[in-house]
Amino acid sequence: MTKAQRQMVEKNLDLIFEFEKYVLEHPKLAKQIPRNAVIAMRVDGDEAFNRWSQQLAAKQRGTRQPVFQITIKKMRPAKSRIESLEVEQAA
Repeated sequence: MTKAQRQMVEKNLDLIFEFEKYVLEHPKLAKQIPRNAVIAMRVDGDEAFNRWSQQLAAKQRGTRQPVFQITIKKMRPAKSRIESLEVEQAA
């Protein structure tokens, strides 16, 4: 796997993880997508990733299996949810 391909896979995994969290917060959205659907993640303005994602969805799609595109329009910066922690030397 090339570095570029690895970056696409990592980006896709990050987007899927964020989408899953979004669906947990917006359960009505999940009802719009059939259980057997293939999800193609897209990012507004990232045409290279969008082409890659569409090709991946086409490869994964079975006969009569619907493909749903999820387009991420805007994301907040990633931040930790940790409210408090402690650091101590163990050895």
